[in-house]
This record gives sequence, structure tokens and C-alpha cells, in this order.
Amino acid sequence: MADQYARSGEDKRPAGIPAIRWQEPPEGPVLVLLDQTRLPAEEVELVCTDASALVEAIRSLAVRGAPLLGIAGAYGVALAAARGFDVDEAATALAGARPTAVNLSVGVRRARSAYLAELAGGGDPGQGARAALAAARQLHREDAEASTRMARHGLALLDELLPGGGHRILTHCNTGSLVSGGEGTAFAVALAAHRAGRLRRLWVDETRPLLQGARLTAYEAARNGMAYTLLTDNAAGSLFAAGEVDAVLIGADRIAADGAVANKVGSYPLAVLARYHHVPFIVVAPLTTVDPDTADGASIEVEQRAGSEVTEFAVPQAPATGAGGGIAVAPLGTQAYNPAFDVTPPELVTAIVTEEGAVSPVTGGALAELCARSGQDQGRSRP
Repeated sequence: MADQYARSGEDKRPAGIPAIRWQEPPEGPVLVLLDQTRLPAEEVELVCTDASALVEAIRSLAVRGAPLLGIAGAYGVALAAARGFDVDEAATALAGARPTAVNLSVGVRRARSAYLAELAGGGDPGQGARAALAAARQLHREDAEASTRMARHGLALLDELLPGGGHRILTHCNTGSLVSGGEGTAFAVALAAHRAGRLRRLWVDETRPLLQGARLTAYEAARNGMAYTLLTDNAAGSLFAAGEVDAVLIGADRIAADGAVANKVGSYPLAVLARYHHVPFIVVAPLTTVDPDTADGASIEVEQRAGSEVTEFAVPQAPATGAGGGIAVAPLGTQAYNPAFDVTPPELVTAIVTEEGAVSPVTGGALAELCARSGQDQGRSRP
């Protein structure tokens, strides 16, 4: 079950507060999410008391962003264990809630493995639940630390590629604290540049059809006092042509073994524009996003979402006129093509920045070497 508690728009959440937290009220543990579908109009907390509620929150994009999905998946397993539900059933449902972001299954696997290891060692289900929660909290801490390190490596790379500062950065979708245990991925690099006095302008793609850039990245940029300008996705080309973009920074939902990058749909056209205009195209993502079990970009499963997200606008507090619950903007019965992601081949990526450093040029061998040096278990077997 899930309950929503509205918070006043005047009760401003400080920048950097995590979008997810574990809480243990007297009636039992819960997972509390900042409902991102309601931003920026209002801040609403979604309280999940079981894994099925979290699955729905993931599918509806109340909680989203690859690193945060991994954290949510781990906490979801811990929640199922703590409340006495079937852990394997919960793990399977959570891992399959969204197919493209590999971090989700990684987080689920880590918490489930901790739970099963405790039981195999003679522990009872209560001890297993505590082990799963400890694994989720550890993943949460690791992601926050990775965010800080990615920001440092990313800013160093920007300064190397673009000496002198005054960076004009174009970003796509949302990659800040709303998708991370820390300050984000690509957005964290831009924020580091801002704090160092080296960010001249953050260009924010609106990111149709769900407007994560307009609703979420602009929200975070404003909270941090950054100089930013919002643009429609189809205006990016004119911005490149005018020479107003120094670098493109995006996140990733899955990076294949060959370095192909799946990210929010619209990323691939930006990579093509960047290559034509000789602008660095930089991907920032933690190593948990690298999937050695996916050989190349063609092997990445791209999530297809409901056509109503394209044919309707979802506007909070507005009366619905469309079949999907939004305001209809296309004739009734219009078919829509709505992939959630697209895939950028490695040859169009200038660099991939991780918490362990940057890979450039992007090749499968260089990526594998970086993963090996990290000493992390990058296996991706699903629960």
C-alpha cells in the first residue's frame, strides 16, 4: 500500500536532500519517496509499505533515475523482508519494473544476496532482513560517494578539454540529487563547475514527453542558484549552430560492454549534433551502470512507454480530458511512438566519466579495464 502526504509548496526542501529514505515508525518500516511526478508544482511524499507499492512508484516515475532506482530496488527487498513478504517474489517484481536501467536489478541483487547469505549462515528471517537493509544502506552510501568523485573527475575533464572556464553546458533529462544518493551524475559535474565559478550557462533541454528537464533539472538548478536557461529539445540544433554550447553532459541508464550508452530518448541526436559541431559529448555515470553482460547497443532492451504520454499533457490539478488521465493534445485514437530511451554508439561519446575516472576514447577494452581496476563485482545476473 502507498499513502501520499502533501507538503506545502512553501516548505522548501533544501538542495541535496535525498529523494529516498528508510523510516521505521511504530507501525512498521516504510520507504519514503519524494514523488517526482508532482514536481515542481508541489512537494509530495509517497510512503511505500510494501514492494508492490514501490513497483508502481517505479513504473509511474514517482521514483526514477538509474542510480536512485538501484537504491530503491535494494530498499524494496529489505522492505519485503522486514515485513515478512516473499523476498524472491518481491525481488523479481522489482527487478522487472523497468527494463533499461541496469542499476535497478543490481540493487535488488545486492540486497537479496545479503538476505540469502544470512539465512544460509543459520540466521533467521529477521536477521536476513537486517542484512538486506544493511546492504541497501551501504549501496546508498556508495552512490553518494560515487557522486562526489564523479563531480571531481568530470570537472577536471572539462577543465582539460575547455581550459579557461566559462563553460556553457547543455544537459538532457535530469541527473541531479533527484536521481542519486548524492548530488547526481552529469548535473553534479555542472554543479561543481558552478561552485568553482567556471559555469557560464547551463542549457536545460525540456526533455519531452515527460519534461524531466523542465520540471526537475530546472527545479534543481534554481535551488542551487545556477545560471540556467530552458529550451525545447528541437531548439538544441540552433544553439549548436550559434556556437553557444561548449560541452554536452548527460547521464546513462545502461552502458553496454562496448561503451554504447542508453539514456533518455533525445540523447543520440545530441551526440550527432555534438560530433558535427566538434563539441565534447560526455557521459557521467557510476560503474553500477556499466553492464558487461550486454555486449553492445543493439542488445540493450529499450523500454516502450504508453502513447498517452505523447498524446496528452499531464498537468497537476488540471481536469483530465484524455484516456491516459492527462489533457489531450492530439486527436482521439492517434498512435504514438514513445521509447523511453535511445542508444548512442561509443564512437560518438567523447568520454565516459565514472567514480573511478574517465574513459576516453571509449572502447570496450578501456571500459573493461576500468571496471577490473575498480575491484567491483560487475556481474548482472538477475534475481
